[in-house]
Amino acid sequence: MIIGRRWWILIWYGILLLGVAGLLAAINWGRQTKWRNTDEILRGIGTIAVSVAFLMLLKGTRGGGSAQTLLLAALIAFVLAFVVGREQEKHPIRSPETPAPDDPPDDEPTDTP
Repeated sequence: MIIGRRWWILIWYGILLLGVAGLLAAINWGRQTKWRNTDEILRGIGTIAVSVAFLMLLKGTRGGGSAQTLLLAALIAFVLAFVVGREQEKHPIRSPETPAPDDPPDDEPTDTP
């Protein structure tokens, strides 16, 4: 028996909604940055997987093995997000509106006539 089981179920549904919103935002951002935000997408997938797994465990469904598999998948997604994020620190993501460091500013004249 879990104390406050209904509240925990409500909390995990909220985390699931946050995961879905984060994944949708990461996909939208990924389209704009040519998919250089793989770590954000992996975090969204991990959040959704862990939320569904805990909801399955709290509701007492007979899929205990599938809930544990989802927890393992979430762990793998979070570890991969950490590794990919560390790799991307070496090559930071620029916004499409931000000029590259080697681009001349708009207010300075260029050498071409």
